[in-house]
Amino acid sequence: MIRLALAGLLLAGAARAACAPDIVEIETADRVVAFAVEIADTPETRAQGLMFRDDLPPDAGMLFLWPDAAPRVFWMENTPLPLDMLFIDATGRVCGLVERAEPFTRDPRPSGCDALAVLEVHGGLAEALGVRIGARLRHPAFGDAAAWPCD
Repeated sequence: MIRLALAGLLLAGAARAACAPDIVEIETADRVVAFAVEIADTPETRAQGLMFRDDLPPDAGMLFLWPDAAPRVFWMENTPLPLDMLFIDATGRVCGLVERAEPFTRDPRPSGCDALAVLEVHGGLAEALGVRIGARLRHPAFGDAAAWPCD
């Protein structure tokens, strides 16, 4: 199942345009993968997040954005799916990582860094794809400070 999901992510990434607002690309040690993302950039959409969702395709996620980088804390209340949380600094690098967060829990999951964004994807994908602290992401939200700028 994970292998099929990985193949789909790699093929989907090749067919999408770089730096579209609804696409996040992640560069790992040996590949680039793309996720179709919903944007959560208001207090209301960030509070709702992926709560009450019963399904999340392997090539999809939610990108939470704030106007400033700061410590962030997430939880899984009312979220039925296990998720990976990639905390992303102002340059678009992964600075914190929570893998396979347990559904329906209120346990705090702190960023451990100043995060401008958080990408939530299906639980287990970070490990399967080799995403680690320091991995670069490409998205227009990181602007001129991006470690991997838009073309």
